[in-house]
Amino acid sequence: MKRLLLGATLLPLLAGAASAETYQATNWMAPAHILNEFPYQEFAKDVAAASGGAMEIEVYSSGALVPAPTTMQGLADGVAQIGIVYPGYTPSELPLNNTINDMGFVAKDDLAAAFAWTELGLTNKKVQAEWSKNGGIFAGGYSTPFYNFICMSEIVTPADVAGKKVRVAGTAQTEWIQSLGGVPVSVPIGDVYSGLERGSIDCTMSDPTNLDKGNKFWEVAKTVNTLPMGVVVGATYVMNKDFWVGLEPAQRRVILDAMATGLARSQVAYHVGVQAALEGSKERGLKVTEPTQEMRDTLAAFQSQVASKLPAKAMAERGIDDPTDVLNDYTELEAKWTGLLADVDRTDADAVAAILKANLYDKIDENSFGLE
Repeated sequence: MKRLLLGATLLPLLAGAASAETYQATNWMAPAHILNEFPYQEFAKDVAAASGGAMEIEVYSSGALVPAPTTMQGLADGVAQIGIVYPGYTPSELPLNNTINDMGFVAKDDLAAAFAWTELGLTNKKVQAEWSKNGGIFAGGYSTPFYNFICMSEIVTPADVAGKKVRVAGTAQTEWIQSLGGVPVSVPIGDVYSGLERGSIDCTMSDPTNLDKGNKFWEVAKTVNTLPMGVVVGATYVMNKDFWVGLEPAQRRVILDAMATGLARSQVAYHVGVQAALEGSKERGLKVTEPTQEMRDTLAAFQSQVASKLPAKAMAERGIDDPTDVLNDYTELEAKWTGLLADVDRTDADAVAAILKANLYDKIDENSFGLE
C-alpha cells in the first residue's frame, strides 16, 4: 500500500516542475526489437506519463548514439544517462558479470533467470561494485529465451557443427561450439544478418525471436534447430551515476517502477514471441527441425560440467577472486524466482510485473539505492 500511495502522489509533485527534463537513453537494437520496444520505447512513455511530463526519455536506437561495444564507456562519460549493456562486449571490464552469464548456459527457466540476474545485480555488493568501477549503476536485466541454432545449412546432429563458423555470445557458448569441432565467432548481434548473408558465418546461436523481431534473420537464414542451448543475460538498464544521484527521490521512484514494468513486458514478449517466430519461419520456407537424441545427450553432458568448473576457470582466465559465493547466490535466486513464478500466467505482463514489483522493486529504497 505504501508504494501505491507514493505512486499516487508522484504526478502532482513532479508536474509542478518549471520545465520538463529530457534525458538520453541509448539502445543498439532496432526500435522493433523486444529489448528496445518494451524496456525503452514503452518505458519512455511510462516515465513521461508517471511524471506528468516533467521527465522525458529520448531514446536513440540502432546504435545511433553509442554502438554496442562502447555503451558502458558512453554511459560512464555521460553521453547517455541510461543504456542497455551486454557484458560480453566488455569482458575485461566486467569479468564477474561475464562469469555469471556463463551460468545462463545451464539455466532451466528463462524468466526466473532474468529476475534472478536482476536481483543479484541490485543487491549483491560484489556485482554492484563491478558496475560502479566502470562508471555505472545496474538497475535491471533480461534473459533471452533459450538459444537455438539459426543457420544457412541444416544442423541436427553433433557432427553437423564440425567446421561451421558459429556466432556465439559468451565463454560457455564458445567452448560448446569448440567441443563440437565448430569455429566460434564473436560479433555484435547487429552484424549477424550481414554475416549470414555474406557467408562470413554459417550459423548463429540466437534466441528464436531474432528471426522476426528487429534482426529479421528469417530473411537470410535457411534452417532452425530447436536445441535449447541455455540463455544469455544482460543489463537492460545501466545508469550514469551523476544522472541517478542528481534525481529527486520521487523521480527515482518513477524510474524504478517504470523499469520493473519494462522488464516484465520484455520477458512476456520474449515468451509469446518464440512460438510466433518459429511458426512464421516455417511459413516463410525455413526448415525448422528438432535435435537428435544424440545432440541432446551431448549438450546435457557438456552442461553438467559447466557449473562445477566455472569458479576455477574464471579465476584462472579472468583474474577475479573466487566467484563461488556469487554463483551460489545466483543459483539460489533462480530457484527462488522459479517458485515465485510457478503459477503466474507468463502471457500476462501485468501479472508478471506485479510479482517483480512486490518481491523486488518495491523493496528498493529510492532514497539510498545507488547513492553509497
